[in-house]
Amino acid sequence: MSATADHAEERTNPATRLGFEPGQVVQEIGYDDDVEQELREGIETVIGTDLVDEDYDDVADVVLLWFRDEDGDLTDALVDAIGLIDEGGAILLLTPKTGRDGYIEPSDINEAAQTAGLTQTKSVNAGKDWSGSRLVTPKAAKTGKR
Repeated sequence: MSATADHAEERTNPATRLGFEPGQVVQEIGYDDDVEQELREGIETVIGTDLVDEDYDDVADVVLLWFRDEDGDLTDALVDAIGLIDEGGAILLLTPKTGRDGYIEPSDINEAAQTAGLTQTKSVNAGKDWSGSRLVTPKAAKTGKR
């Protein structure tokens, strides 16, 4: 694939911008009928396989966590997600955008991530109704692992 084709895919497939790579195991938590289907399909295209669900019984490279304000305590959800990722893995926290049902303030996301022992490496537009925050353990942030 040419560099131009790579850039075109990055623009058209948001999963590429989010750092997903072929062969990764991505565990999805918090799926509901309001999630961004185009993003899910894009991730599956990049990783080359289906997302695994909440019943997956091994560690994942990335946890895709759809979280809304009414879903409970964000810090608890992040701590639980840490236990699902391999060392050096990441959590992609997806929350509704401003003005959407279930919106969470960025300061609340930052506080929950810090309390859980995570570092936010980037914030991204994850679709029409969702924003994404890529969170990693401090060790992964220092080594540059995704």
